[in-house]
Amino acid sequence: MVFAPDCLEGKSILITGGMGAIGKVLVQRLLAHGARVAVNDIIPDEDARKWFDAGGITRDRCIYVASDVTTTEGARHAVESTVQRFGTLDVALCHAGMAQTSPILDYGDQDWDRMMRVNLRSAFLVAQAAARIMVKREAPSKGGEVRGKIIFTSSWVQDTPWPDITPYNVSKSGMKMLMRGMARELAAQGIRVNSVAPGPVAIGMAKRQWDNEPDYRRRIGKAIPLGFMQPPDSVADAFVFLCSAASDYMTGATLLVDGGCSLYPMD
Repeated sequence: MVFAPDCLEGKSILITGGMGAIGKVLVQRLLAHGARVAVNDIIPDEDARKWFDAGGITRDRCIYVASDVTTTEGARHAVESTVQRFGTLDVALCHAGMAQTSPILDYGDQDWDRMMRVNLRSAFLVAQAAARIMVKREAPSKGGEVRGKIIFTSSWVQDTPWPDITPYNVSKSGMKMLMRGMARELAAQGIRVNSVAPGPVAIGMAKRQWDNEPDYRRRIGKAIPLGFMQPPDSVADAFVFLCSAASDYMTGATLLVDGGCSLYPMD
């Protein structure tokens, strides 16, 4: 275990998209370090309960909140449910997202709208709803105290265009400016806003492509200076750090965990 087991003790954390491949790793890691976690996604309650039970996750420290956070009502429901269950909201992880590959000349306008709605609109709505709750907390008694943290899941492609996922690149680039803008506006109110930008992760869709698509494996293999796809644990460690007190002096920052992908294009 990289961090102290109790480094997130007492913290109430909401994670959207928490039932995805990386999301599940994040949930388990946050719980392992003492956090109380509200897991948001759109899968049925029964499916979430089965995963909770299989992992030995108890309801006293972890709840599931089904809601569509691409809507204002769904985002508010996720945030308010966290506060109702745990009494407060310390950290909001805007993690929900999707990816879709297609040459830009073939990309449909409805697919574009869906990408922006899931990746960027949901992040804005959840971050805004969380910040509105956080600013109402008791004002810090002295400079430097933290009212809350908002953390976005971005990607190394926010700055480095990768072919056949241009709308995804755009959504993450927009998220970077959303993060920086919110960090600037909310700093004086004791709210820290940062993001984690992973490279290709050896889990979920990227792992399936690595295993089954030789061209993808060739391109990604050349694009990672460290020479291998990162394990999901490395992403989880970045989130634990940003959730913890160790990052209290950080705001407006992107934590790149990409094996060097963003250093230079290697396609």
